[in-house]
Amino acid sequence: MSDELKDLEKEVKKTKRLAAEKAMELHDLIEDRLPDAYGELLGIAQETYVACKTWDEANKRFQAAQAAVSA
Repeated sequence: MSDELKDLEKEVKKTKRLAAEKAMELHDLIEDRLPDAYGELLGIAQETYVACKTWDEANKRFQAAQAAVSA
């Protein structure tokens, strides 16, 4: 595996972990603190969306690089 591919894989793992952390934060808000903490909902939801989108973009770059190497 090339260094570039390894770096992309590492980025995918990191962004996936960050997205999962944000998802847990959102889950905890919903399960434990609503409705009192409703003011936090939009911010945490937006952060979760951005983290998931960042993972998706990194994953797509990794998959494209893998496909290029396999071709």
